[in-house]
Amino acid sequence: MEQRTAARGGEDVVVIGAGVIGLTCALALLESGRSVRVIDAGRIGGGSSHGNCGTITPSHATPLAAPGVIAQALRWMLTPDAPLYVHPKLDPQLWGWLLRFAARCNDRDWRASAQAKSALLNDSRERLESWVGRYGLVCEFDTAGVDYVFRDAKAFASGQLELDLLREFGIGVSLLDGAAYEAQDPAFKPGVAGAIRFDHDAVLRPDRYVAELARTVRERGGRFTEQCALRDLRREGAGIELDTSLGLLRARDVVVAVGAWTPKLSDAIGLPSLQRAMQPGKGYSITYDRPPLMPRRPVVLRERKVCVTMWDSGFRLGSTMEFSGYDESLNPRRLAALERGAAEYLHHPVGPVERERWYGWRPMSVDDVPLIGRVPACEGLWLATGHGMMGVSMSAGTGQLVADLIAGRETAIDPHPYRPERFA
Repeated sequence: MEQRTAARGGEDVVVIGAGVIGLTCALALLESGRSVRVIDAGRIGGGSSHGNCGTITPSHATPLAAPGVIAQALRWMLTPDAPLYVHPKLDPQLWGWLLRFAARCNDRDWRASAQAKSALLNDSRERLESWVGRYGLVCEFDTAGVDYVFRDAKAFASGQLELDLLREFGIGVSLLDGAAYEAQDPAFKPGVAGAIRFDHDAVLRPDRYVAELARTVRERGGRFTEQCALRDLRREGAGIELDTSLGLLRARDVVVAVGAWTPKLSDAIGLPSLQRAMQPGKGYSITYDRPPLMPRRPVVLRERKVCVTMWDSGFRLGSTMEFSGYDESLNPRRLAALERGAAEYLHHPVGPVERERWYGWRPMSVDDVPLIGRVPACEGLWLATGHGMMGVSMSAGTGQLVADLIAGRETAIDPHPYRPERFA
């Protein structure tokens, strides 16, 4: 591997963002022979990397922008605890994004986005398992699979409509009838209509995964600067100059991996169109100590869109999608909806001790496909953002793709669907 030196008087590579995507990019770049400094406006893993459900799900390849989604969202607009909620406020940027999103809710675009997501999800699933072993990542990684569980027969039938497409993408799928499922998993109340099992999905504890990535980056010489916010950046000579809250930095290459904050930095990045292409999608979770009876594997309670994950260290209910801009409130109604939804399915829907109530913003692109690659007309500036609800699932594949693109190497997957210039 080629050892690169820093730009004169500066850094070799600066990664902006110490979440799961920034850290996997940093690790892959270090393994590629580059030296790396990671900066973050807050702390390592302080964003949506912290409290999500931690599922690794090639099964989630189909995008949010599906036929019928907008009609459902409009019906739910006056239901603040609905699984998908759009805040009915005057926000031209949000409504412009929703119109562009709505234009993609058709079969052709849905399939194209699913294909792009699937390629990255499948690559990342295999790579992540390899990284866990290679780097000794202690993050409660488990390959037990994930089940979608239904209580309504019509919903169970509808949930099977996309399975042929997933099988085309190499996703293993099996179906279980309700009686069989209840017999094998006593955590569920009577009334299960059926379940869809994805044996190749996995789970980890995301905050521990991020901490382990940071440890591994440090062990390989990576450096961190927290509480260091990017203000602006510009191309200067053979490198890029970054204006930060802690002063100026110079770097040969810069990777912007700031997740849902990307639109806020769109002018600095040189892609003002990102304000129209991305929106923060708010998700919630509640973490407890383990209840006495839990599902045997991670599950999605499908009608209520509640994800249930469990580790030796805890038990978590999470999910929901809320479009309300950068609203910083922890909405008790939406948190309560997680518990109510779980109570419809599970004998023990919550744990004996509540440990954390959390929200985080997901970086939602209009087409639900990440933006990974070089920023047009700016040599040395790279984007890794827009992963939506799939940041953890796509993390290892994204890190390797970024490192390979920067090195000019052949990539494991076709990088074309993720190119940032599609929104230029």
